[in-house]
Amino acid sequence: MASIIGAMETLPIGVYAAAQLRAMDRHAIETDGIPGYTLMQRAGDAALSALRRAWPGACRLTVVCGAGNNGGDGYVLARLARAAGLQVNVCALVDPRRLGGDAARAHADFVAAGGCHAGFTSAGLTGIDVIVDALLGTGIDRPVDGALRDCIEAINSSGLPVLALDLPSGLDADTGLVHGAAIAATRTITFVALKTGQFLGEAPDHVGVLEFAGLDVPESARTAQTPVLLRLQASLLADALPRRRRSAHKGDHGRVLIVGGLAMPGAAGLAGAAALRAGAGLVTVATQAQSTAPIVAGRPELICVAPKSAAGLKTLLDAADAVAIGPGLGRGRRARRFFDAALAGDKPLVLDADALNVLAERPRKRSNWILTPHPGEAARLLGVDTASIQRDRLGSLRAITERYGGVCVLKGAGTLVAAGAATAWVCDRGNPGMATAGSGDVLTGIIAALIAGGCDPLRAAAAGVFLHACAGDRAATAGERGLVAGDLIDELRGCVNPPWS
Repeated sequence: MASIIGAMETLPIGVYAAAQLRAMDRHAIETDGIPGYTLMQRAGDAALSALRRAWPGACRLTVVCGAGNNGGDGYVLARLARAAGLQVNVCALVDPRRLGGDAARAHADFVAAGGCHAGFTSAGLTGIDVIVDALLGTGIDRPVDGALRDCIEAINSSGLPVLALDLPSGLDADTGLVHGAAIAATRTITFVALKTGQFLGEAPDHVGVLEFAGLDVPESARTAQTPVLLRLQASLLADALPRRRRSAHKGDHGRVLIVGGLAMPGAAGLAGAAALRAGAGLVTVATQAQSTAPIVAGRPELICVAPKSAAGLKTLLDAADAVAIGPGLGRGRRARRFFDAALAGDKPLVLDADALNVLAERPRKRSNWILTPHPGEAARLLGVDTASIQRDRLGSLRAITERYGGVCVLKGAGTLVAAGAATAWVCDRGNPGMATAGSGDVLTGIIAALIAGGCDPLRAAAAGVFLHACAGDRAATAGERGLVAGDLIDELRGCVNPPWS
């Protein structure tokens, strides 16, 4: 069979639930008239193309096949790989006599072409270049145990590169949670549409590099479904960061007020510096007198003010286009007075750090603010534990926006952004080096600058998360370990100016 997908396809924006994928498959087969086995052959062919792109020198493969259509995809790949001259070892974790439908046909064609298989043993992983995971895909419906778990753990312990077909086996297709054990893939090629389980939960530790093959399924099969998530795209930045007029002055580019630094001056300084680098024309930090010197020493372009009264703080709030409260704020009496003063006005707000902790103690609802919790802060906002947030990040995001209103940015690997019932955004950029003190303060400053520049809160939050992740990836080119928050600020100027990618 000639390759129909020789080059890597661009990842789509929409991300869907497993049930929606099954509906797309039915649409392709029943409405578009594409036989199921044709889709399976296309999947196997696309997977082999992905494998050869990623590991062009690989000539010895082990394909580990399960019982369902994912196993059928594996048998197709194995047959095509043998025809291409590769040495292929197929391990059948389930007796092929138990296969049905298209998977049984794929196995029969593999055998008819001269292929053979054996049961799985760890010996099947020696002397090879790449392992292909065709065990479960999206078909898991029970905890992984017994021989299946032993197989997955042996693959993960082999130290060999792994290509997962559709979804790493053992990973939930909807939540991204691990059902006891899951393949830690080097790369995953997914078919027809992206799945939520490739972005949520523990997916970042298992999916690896994600590739997409649409299998020539007509777009009508996808448009019949509403995405659960949308991937953040560089196209957001064109609206969020419009071209500036040559006659512009600093007042045209937004005035940001950072309220914080009472407990940790550095946090407020990082937020303020990030707001400047994200394009704000004027950034003021409202803090206490003893914090002004260290903040200005770190970034002399910042204006630092220590208001002596509520009226003094109100004057600063009235002059701002956007207010960010929380970085280094603390939770003392003065911090709470600052918090109350900020919320008494009508300016768009970005809440982070201790401002979120104060809000959790005194809940209220507001439409024009952005809450930016990490999982621990989200747990306090909802009165649950952090593990509960991580088990259902999308549900937690929705619960926060329902309880508190406005926009929520749930930080972490695969940061989520949502407002109300609108489809949530997910960020698939960024890296573990960004898990460092002050990184959240930088994000707060970026978002505040975008609001001050004229963005609505939802677009500012989405574009801000994207810019933050891009800056993190640029900073990580020198290595993830040792990356500090200031490195993100240093990279921001290159991210907020076109060309964007």
